[in-house]
Amino acid sequence: MFMSVVTHSPGVPVYAELAGSRVLVTGLSEDVGVDLARAFADHKCRLVLQSAHDTPGMAAVTALVAETASETRAYTQPLADGNEAVRFAQGPAQSFGGLDTAVNLITITPEEMRGRATLEEIEDFVSEKLLAATLMTRVIANRMQLTLTEGLIFNVVVMAPPANDAETALAGILRSTLATITRREAESWAGKAIRVNAVGPRGLLEPEGACLSSGPDIAALALYLASRKGRQLTGHVFDAHGVATRGC
Repeated sequence: MFMSVVTHSPGVPVYAELAGSRVLVTGLSEDVGVDLARAFADHKCRLVLQSAHDTPGMAAVTALVAETASETRAYTQPLADGNEAVRFAQGPAQSFGGLDTAVNLITITPEEMRGRATLEEIEDFVSEKLLAATLMTRVIANRMQLTLTEGLIFNVVVMAPPANDAETALAGILRSTLATITRREAESWAGKAIRVNAVGPRGLLEPEGACLSSGPDIAALALYLASRKGRQLTGHVFDAHGVATRGC
């Protein structure tokens, strides 16, 4: 199917060129990002994992990923604001001396969406949720530029389907904002062979078509974008629906 792919079992793609690549996954939790982290680990990548949860469950996830990854470094510290996100992107995220791929997982829970009725409240919430990933995108892209790395930054919003009109409006504004950020960052770094893509909720005006709906879907897309065949794609926001109800 893909020129850069070999298969270890029928229908299961393996991107051999990813072996040994340096991959950052932020926003990992017991429910979100496990499929994705395992997919890169199974490709023998060197992984830097960040989670806000210092729990036995997260320790078990880290141990599971470490079984197949070439090397794993895990950090359990929250990225509660932009300053913390920048410090992490400048420091621990670069523990392998640089990155080839960075995946920032942004989880929005049903509880967080409730009670945001006004446009101002929705816009403030969207700005708050996307801030850390946006700042880390710029820091990581700058480091990729300095190290002459042809890299990928992939920002993934994981949220449940909207339950009412206010949540539908929130999802629409979030997607629009994410698309604007992704397009601008992709244009800014295109000359340095650094690609920026994203996953967001499907907007009301988006045409019907293929839609990511599970953790394995997103993991497969991340692998493809990080592979040689994905190097022509930048500035895209891929549709997702209901991923938060199935994990990632």
